[in-house]
Amino acid sequence: MTEQPFDEATSPEGEAPVGGAETEPAAETQPAPDAVADLEAKVAELTNDLQRKQAEFINYKRRVEDDRVRAVETGKQKVLAELLTVLDDLGRAEEHGELTGGFRAVADQLRGALGKFDLESFGAVGEPFDPNLHEAVFHAGEDPEVEVQSIAQVMRTGYRVGDRVLRPAVVGVVDPGAAAAATEQPTTED
Repeated sequence: MTEQPFDEATSPEGEAPVGGAETEPAAETQPAPDAVADLEAKVAELTNDLQRKQAEFINYKRRVEDDRVRAVETGKQKVLAELLTVLDDLGRAEEHGELTGGFRAVADQLRGALGKFDLESFGAVGEPFDPNLHEAVFHAGEDPEVEVQSIAQVMRTGYRVGDRVLRPAVVGVVDPGAAAAATEQPTTED
């Protein structure tokens, strides 16, 4: 058997170390209460920052989507506005009896296609006059047959997409007659 050199730091199993140095069991270190509070405050601050950034990002996405929808709608309305003169020409051709045969079929297809984009015409004779939709260019006097100020003649049809007016109707208006106006006035009895 060979002898191993003796080392003070090592000892055979179960024996106390030689040299008088006793080892203490490793004590678990507890952070100071101030350090825990500081860490919790930092976590709360970072959590709030993260929530703010998430809200900003959600709002940014919503704004970008709204801008995209608005841009598409604006583009559609610009194209539709450019086609209004074509619709005017088709209307004049129809008034003069020139809209027949294959040309009528093409005109009907164009009107149908534009209708799919919610393009509506307005401003027909007899409709009540609305200054938000109609542009009055002359006054045709009074008519006892109308009850409210109405359209007497249409010079140019108006068009809208949904609630947005692309072009107001250019019209002449007629007022209710004196007899109709007198019946609408409340009479006072003493």
